[in-house]
Amino acid sequence: MSKKETVSVKQQEKNTNISRRDVLLGIGAVTAAYAGSASAAMKGHDHSKHATQLVGLMDAVNSCIDKGRRCTSHCMVSFTEGDTELADCASKVQEMQAVCGGFAYLVASNSSYTKDYSRVCEQVCRDCAKECRKHEKHIECEACATACDNIIDAIKLSLS
Repeated sequence: MSKKETVSVKQQEKNTNISRRDVLLGIGAVTAAYAGSASAAMKGHDHSKHATQLVGLMDAVNSCIDKGRRCTSHCMVSFTEGDTELADCASKVQEMQAVCGGFAYLVASNSSYTKDYSRVCEQVCRDCAKECRKHEKHIECEACATACDNIIDAIKLSLS
């Protein structure tokens, strides 16, 4: 190995050591920052305002979104088999999922728009349930309709 190559290797080793040192210092800084934020989570710090205040409604919305996904998936399988009987059902479920997705964010964040938006959500869920009930022989459609009815009930219970 030439003298020039030896110097180059030593510089790389030196740079590597500095890099490791920087990493260790960075880990120390992150640990200190975490410890500081952990102390904010201790007793005396009020986290109640951070969580949704309408837990039952939030659960109903999340359940409906889940049941809607299953219903839509079922409709898609029917489409691939050449059966378009569930086209209107899939359309209503898709609308419901879009509206309930937005509603879920509002409920989760305790938005001041929750009550106003709930009227739209309630109507969309009513329409979705009505369409899904036409296909109650399909387990997924029946479950989606029931989940939509549950949102309507939860809205009345939570926001009236």
